[in-house]
Amino acid sequence: MARSLLIAACIAIFIQSPMYSQTAAPSPMVSDAELKFVVYFSRHGVRSPTGKPGQYEKYSSAPWPVWNVPPGNLTEHGYHLMELFGAYDRIVLAHQGLLSTTGCSDASKITIYADSDQRTRETGNALAKGLFPGCDVPVSSKPEGTNDSLFHLSPAAIAHADTGLAAAAVQGRMGGSPDNLTVAYHPQLAAFDSILQTCGKTDSTQTKRTSLFDIPATLSAGQGDHLVELHGPLNTASTLAENLLLEYTEGMDRSNVGWGCVDGSSIRTLINLHTAATDFAQRTPAIASMQASKLLEQIHQALQQAVEQHPIAGAPNKSTDRALFLVGHDTNLLNMAGALNLNWIADGRRDDTAPGSTLIFELWRRHSLSGPGSYVVKIYFSVQTLEQMRSSESLTLDSPPQRVPVFILGCSNADFSCTWPSFSQVLRRASVPIQSKKAETHR
Repeated sequence: MARSLLIAACIAIFIQSPMYSQTAAPSPMVSDAELKFVVYFSRHGVRSPTGKPGQYEKYSSAPWPVWNVPPGNLTEHGYHLMELFGAYDRIVLAHQGLLSTTGCSDASKITIYADSDQRTRETGNALAKGLFPGCDVPVSSKPEGTNDSLFHLSPAAIAHADTGLAAAAVQGRMGGSPDNLTVAYHPQLAAFDSILQTCGKTDSTQTKRTSLFDIPATLSAGQGDHLVELHGPLNTASTLAENLLLEYTEGMDRSNVGWGCVDGSSIRTLINLHTAATDFAQRTPAIASMQASKLLEQIHQALQQAVEQHPIAGAPNKSTDRALFLVGHDTNLLNMAGALNLNWIADGRRDDTAPGSTLIFELWRRHSLSGPGSYVVKIYFSVQTLEQMRSSESLTLDSPPQRVPVFILGCSNADFSCTWPSFSQVLRRASVPIQSKKAETHR
């Protein structure tokens, strides 16, 4: 009873978004339009936490659950979920006339490219298996442990970048001090800190717990593959809240999901802490545009190749492809969203990028027009619901994942479509090269 009251009190502090109803695969947007090509950018599937349990246990009174895969790896359950997503993508692409409904004959008409991490490569393999079961579909990637600049800035690029300017861009959004984030989100942080303190069986060997509010809030120039380093109560809560989401979507026993104190509804509110932290660290436009520049360029080339109907040097796929699948990380989705000013609400969560989240770029051609102006682009955000992930629910046109249209500032019409020329301009403007420390300031 006491635990139930605690959960209710904690959840009440959060502002909950209404649950969105599921939507079936879209029909053609206008009568004379034909879908010609699609780019899917997907986050990897459900993985284990990227850190070891000891890194998180100092913030909780009880131990965190043990995972059966190394830190940061795609789980067997996560693989299966992405296989289901691939099978659904095949259904939709067949429904839209791009691929055949069954068989391997169209396997050569797609390209799948993944980042070099185990979780992204295996996600690519799962999508391939779902799309074309029993077929030989290659998934390309760089070798394990190799930095792929399509998904992460290289340490060399960071070393030459004006990371001080990047930090100033974030600082300007938070009122000059990272402490302001702690103040702004104090009620939500206090509710989560209470869960960390009181839920679960206390380990008798546990030393004094570190409260979220014991963590100093700092902002500094970036290193490694980050343009900025942002730490503090909100950012730590972000990681821990996502770990709870991973426990839930992995299908763990309820006693291991937030020590039995959280469920799908409360996770939808707790994850707002993750959304808030990543908004500053990854969606700040000055940072997002630089970090997403190469990825947006590759998506642009793939779409342009389909418009011009001939090979383009440097494009990430074949000119004869019907679809391109790119598999990366939530940071990539957030960077693209920040660069293009994209927002969405799906499954009751605002701007969240849960495992398997996908940005879909559809290229349509209007037969009543000619030339580049006859092509239009529509963007959708798609994700399985938390319950679909938890229960491994099969995805069909009658029971689909969440799929919501995304508006593109400076481009979208009332039906959410952008003409290809205007969309091309938006992508070019959003792709900002990394600013060097040695760049001169012109007055």
